[in-house]
Amino acid sequence: MAEAENKQANTWGMLCHLLAFCGFVIPFGNIIGPLIIWLTKKDAFPFVNEQGKESLNFQISMTIYAIIAWLLCFILIGIPLLIAIAISQIILVIIASIKANDGVSYHYPISIKFIK
Repeated sequence: MAEAENKQANTWGMLCHLLAFCGFVIPFGNIIGPLIIWLTKKDAFPFVNEQGKESLNFQISMTIYAIIAWLLCFILIGIPLLIAIAISQIILVIIASIKANDGVSYHYPISIKFIK
C-alpha cells in the first residue's frame, strides 16, 4: 500500500510542476495550475506540499522576471531576456517534473522563496 501511495504522491508532485505550462495558454495559468494541485493535495501528501511550494515560488518568480523583462522591451534589452526566461522556464519545469515523478525533491535554482 505504501508503494502505491508514494507513486500517487510522485504523480501529484509532477503535476504541480507540469501544470505550469498552462501559463503559455492561459494568463497566470502558470500560477493557477500548480496552486490548485497544491491546495487540494498538500495535506494528503507531504511530498506534494513541498513540491507545490517549490513550483509556486518558481512560477511567481518567473512571472516577476517576465514583467521586468517586458518593461525592458522599451529599451530593446527585454526581448532577449523574455526569450531566455521562456527557454529556462521550459527546461527547468521539465527537469523538475522528471525528478518529482522519480520521487526526488527538486529545488529551482533561480527561485525566490515567497511561500515557506
